[in-house]
Amino acid sequence: MITLRLQRKGRKKRPYYHIVVADSRAPRDGRIIERLGRYDNVSEQKLLTYDEERVVHWLKIGAQPSNTVRNILKDEGIMYKMHLIRWGKSEEEIEEALSEWREAKEAKSGEEEVSRKAQQKELLKAEEKAYKKQVEEKAAAAAKELERKKAEEEKAKEEEEKAAAAEETEEEAAAESETESADAEPEAEEPKKAKADPPEPAEEEASAEDDQKETEAKEEVSEQASEESEEKTESVAAEETDADTEEEVKAETADDSDKEEEEEKKAESEEKETKADPDDSEEEKEAAAEQLSTDMNATEAIDHIKDTPLDDLKGFVPEDEDRVTVQRAWESKQSE
Repeated sequence: MITLRLQRKGRKKRPYYHIVVADSRAPRDGRIIERLGRYDNVSEQKLLTYDEERVVHWLKIGAQPSNTVRNILKDEGIMYKMHLIRWGKSEEEIEEALSEWREAKEAKSGEEEVSRKAQQKELLKAEEKAYKKQVEEKAAAAAKELERKKAEEEKAKEEEEKAAAAEETEEEAAAESETESADAEPEAEEPKKAKADPPEPAEEEASAEDDQKETEAKEEVSEQASEESEEKTESVAAEETDADTEEEVKAETADDSDKEEEEEKKAESEEKETKADPDDSEEEKEAAAEQLSTDMNATEAIDHIKDTPLDDLKGFVPEDEDRVTVQRAWESKQSE
């Protein structure tokens, strides 16, 4: 038996169909007798093309359409036309009947189109609302994370301040204990001296001579120490003057090198400006093309798809794009 049916073409998740005449025993993608048209129900326009004369011819000689092809022909008025032909109506009567049928269908489709546009608007609003909510949630999470980090930093600063204060108090306590011990030692020696037996006169004279000798020796030692300290200060001053002169020389050379580096950088920047790439605008376009539809709300993404050439939209709509309006706009752009 000969049938009118659809033959699947296209690629994965983007099919279209050929309306063909084939033997009912042949496989779906097997040998066909004739191709009558094409049907694409994935695109937004739902393109349908067919040869009406050949379709009517095959229906007259007994070809049976499949359920899907029957529905397509019924929507196009072909099945109604065949019904009128079988009733024996003239061509004028058939044309009048078909014109009335088409007018009624257009009025009904106009109402359906209005309701479809309203559904499209509601769907677009819902998607924009969901996208806005998602952006707000991300911003709130980022703000919470920032507050948490600030709290941790403040806590760490407080702990450091407490540790520094504890160290200062320990140092002060150690210094106070040292001063107290130093003050307590001479007080303890004084009573011991007071309890000693009074010296005899001969011993007093010997002790006086010894004291004179000790004072003279101390004076000699102090004079030698002062002379040595003067010599050291003179040598240190000479070294400091030498170091100052060396530092001045180094500073002057560093300033000269800095000036030379600045001049070289200016020259390089001037060369770059003179040799500026005229394709900067193209690079900006490429950077803009890297933006994805998921980074925009639905309205912006749809406008971008409509206003941008198809070649520049490669990779703009990723696989994780789940908004129906954006997908429909992308499919309609591809079908143009």
